[in-house]
Amino acid sequence: MKRVIYLDHAATTPTDPRVVEAMLPYFSDLYGNPSSAHSVGRKAESAVEMARATLARLLNCSREEVIFTACGTESDNMALRGPIMAAAERGQKGHIITAHSEHHAVSYTAAQVAALGLARVTWLQVDRAGRVTPEALTDALDQVAPGEVAVVSVMYANNEVGTVQPIRELAALAHQRGALFHTDAVQAAGQLSLDVAELGVDMLSLSAHKFYGPKGVGLFYLRKGLELLSAQTGGGQEFGRRAGTHNVPLIVGMAKALDLAYSDLPARVDHYRTLRDALIDGVLALPGAHLTGADKAGRLPNHASFVFDGIEANALLMHLDINGIAGSSGSACNTGSPKPSEVLLSMGYPERLALSSLRLTVGKANTLDDITYTLNTLAGALERIRAVRVAQGV
Repeated sequence: MKRVIYLDHAATTPTDPRVVEAMLPYFSDLYGNPSSAHSVGRKAESAVEMARATLARLLNCSREEVIFTACGTESDNMALRGPIMAAAERGQKGHIITAHSEHHAVSYTAAQVAALGLARVTWLQVDRAGRVTPEALTDALDQVAPGEVAVVSVMYANNEVGTVQPIRELAALAHQRGALFHTDAVQAAGQLSLDVAELGVDMLSLSAHKFYGPKGVGLFYLRKGLELLSAQTGGGQEFGRRAGTHNVPLIVGMAKALDLAYSDLPARVDHYRTLRDALIDGVLALPGAHLTGADKAGRLPNHASFVFDGIEANALLMHLDINGIAGSSGSACNTGSPKPSEVLLSMGYPERLALSSLRLTVGKANTLDDITYTLNTLAGALERIRAVRVAQGV
């Protein structure tokens, strides 16, 4: 049987068997609609509210501040569209401050809201590590006009290069100027603190499948008292914030997964760092390899990302896949696209290097033997690809 080494945990994680076990009854015996008044529905409602209580405890917020969604993308959309649409309803203009290095769920949404004339957008410049500096945010906040409702959106940790942002400091700066602050914490969940009081954020997005939960369910934290106009109308579910029948099994699974993620956090993060550091050190010993994003101390514990001189990412990924190694050229949403990474371009990388990106993200089941095999395979792949280019005169 062909060996498979999965190093794409930033794209998705396998669902923990304990999570599957927790979900199973709600696909069969406990199948009720939580909005139904009868006993079958009340049992489902109880499960949803128990999950909400668990998630609120883990985020250090009240249960009314936890809104269930279908994914991180929907949560990001709510964070940008909701306050801006509420402002438009009051006759006010909106102003979004974000960066091209954000996930497309944020950057494309900001661009669309601006195109519709609902808000202006100020694009933050990131540094070479992909970090938003307090100085860059201060300059952007200076451009907010009196009376505008400003929403700042900066992701907690970058999905492509792993850089962790100074969220507490950035959120505090936004609040000093009267702006709302949202963070996409999809990649940070299960690795960094999600204490919203400590972070000082007004809104936060999560997606369960990034921390060994099921696909198709997410969470949106909305600080109590904030006005948000729902883009999804219908029933009154989720305190009138998000209409639609609850996906009970997946909500139960998300709560179970996040609870498990933080029950053994120190040991798991140490395991990630050991493998990640071996991966980074080994890859940087190869000719023409460059680390992208922050250094080891400033990036996610499980995240390694690189660019290579004289290499195209798609060819490299093909060689790795043939040898049973699953990696990525960046965001899973962009894999297979011949376009250079917008994240790397925004960080100042030339197009030729932005087309050579490789992201390898470790998980719970990976071992040091996996890393050794990957490094040996990668060295051979780089050598073969460069030899072909030389033979072709490229």
